[in-house]
Amino acid sequence: MTASTTPPTVAATPEAPVSASASRRDFIKKGAATATFFSTLGHSGVWAAGSDAPEKTEVKIGFIPLTDCASVVMAAELGIDKKYGIKIVPTKEASWAGVRDKLVNAELDMAHVLYGLVYGLQLGTSGPQKDMAVLMNLNHNGQAITLSKKLADKGAVDGPSLAKLMAAEKREYTFAQTFPTGTHAMWLYYWLASAGIDPFKDTRAIVVPPPQMVANMRVGNMDGFCVGEPWNHRAIVDGIGITANTTQDIWKDHPEKVLGTTAEFVAKNPNTARAVTAAILEAGKWIDAGLQNKNKMAETIAQRAYVNTGVDAINQRILGRYQNGMGKTWDDPNHMKFYNDGSVNFPYLSDGMWFMTQHKRWGLMKTHPDYLAVAKKVNRIDVYKEAASASKTPLPKSDMRSVKMMDGVVWDGKDPAKYADSFKIKA
Repeated sequence: MTASTTPPTVAATPEAPVSASASRRDFIKKGAATATFFSTLGHSGVWAAGSDAPEKTEVKIGFIPLTDCASVVMAAELGIDKKYGIKIVPTKEASWAGVRDKLVNAELDMAHVLYGLVYGLQLGTSGPQKDMAVLMNLNHNGQAITLSKKLADKGAVDGPSLAKLMAAEKREYTFAQTFPTGTHAMWLYYWLASAGIDPFKDTRAIVVPPPQMVANMRVGNMDGFCVGEPWNHRAIVDGIGITANTTQDIWKDHPEKVLGTTAEFVAKNPNTARAVTAAILEAGKWIDAGLQNKNKMAETIAQRAYVNTGVDAINQRILGRYQNGMGKTWDDPNHMKFYNDGSVNFPYLSDGMWFMTQHKRWGLMKTHPDYLAVAKKVNRIDVYKEAASASKTPLPKSDMRSVKMMDGVVWDGKDPAKYADSFKIKA
């Protein structure tokens, strides 16, 4: 990764001449808040309507009670948002469907949201079509596949042993994910299919909000689920589930939640979009800076206003300290990351394209979209690069990346239609 040293292209105007000193004087006249924000950018120039100032200073950001909401929450709790001239108001939501509806109806300005939910809206497969925007990736890794203790007691502790049990004991097997086009659905389906299990022919797939997963497994409503932390670890703590695989086992350093909003919001509030992205980038960097910060984060988001769980349910897996619920423990270097070395947050076009290939694979889309064109429209790399410059976040050399998945298949975004059609198990 290399740091970006080239600021966004700007033009000289009467309000913001090219001279750095003149530009500085101009902003001082406009007020201390704007001047403070300008100083974080490290260059002179204008962004929109002749001013750097955020168009909307109070920004409502929806979140679901999950560990990976942390950088949004901490940007507000630590006051990092103030540095960028905004106030982030984290707003707790009950379900991803609720987040979707509030984004579409502008009841929320932005959200901590599932990558695939944003693309589902863009393509009209998870609700009414709405032009959307991904401003940044919020985290890598840190989700898991949980199987019920009842299945584990019968020997089903991973994909192959689950397939063996299902072949021997014929009945309806129920697996839960959190939203039809979301990340957890795609990780669950990919994992099942890699073991030779058709997620739609061989199982019943249901949707359950993340905080309700453990309670539903406790009363026997499901055999397994895919969800974000801390709910996989909580299932172990409560003695009702085991971790069969982590999602980083499926795709090391996979994209997970994103900072999502509507394209309309970005068009009307480009400075605000940039400011929020920069503040959350800085918050993610703070979280990943060390043990003390991660523990402070765990204590903060465990509170009732956020995730509403015990600190112990959060603070182990964010440090890579895993147990599977059957006596095995291990340290996983590929645990949830919010910034790492600056490589976590870039909205790679290939990441967005991958979710579309899986939506096509599972019949959520009838025809192939123009994968690259859609990704370029949704993933606002332009906004991200401006925020990266403001927060001194390094940029990758390419807008695409490649990965070898758990089944050995390489995804690089070069031929998405061929890739989507190549799977043996598909709709």
